[in-house]
Amino acid sequence: QVQLVESGGGLVQAGGSLRLSCAASGRTVSSYPMGWFRQGPGKEREFVAHISAGGTIRKYAESVKGRFTISRYNANNTVFLQMNSLKPEDTAIYYCAVQGNSGEYYDTRSYGSWGQGIQVTVSS
Repeated sequence: QVQLVESGGGLVQAGGSLRLSCAASGRTVSSYPMGWFRQGPGKEREFVAHISAGGTIRKYAESVKGRFTISRYNANNTVFLQMNSLKPEDTAIYYCAVQGNSGEYYDTRSYGSWGQGIQVTVSS
């Protein structure tokens, strides 16, 4: 069973940047697509970004396109989310996840393993 641990969250002012990391242990995730999701206060968990196993295909939610970048470093079993030009509406708990089936990349049901999440707060 793979364990995922997110880091790099915190409090930042609007317009600022943060870089989230997701470290996998227990088994390699280099053969699996991975994703980032977020859950804001009182909201459902929503898709943020997705990256293919090889890192060549990336997908983004419209709300973060052009501001966020997903990447991965398979040699370290790690996935990243670079977040620039942050807005207060980006405030949420951010989760990384391993895609476990061939479902849609934006659907939470396609992911089998999740991290515990990390808080990102953007002040106005």
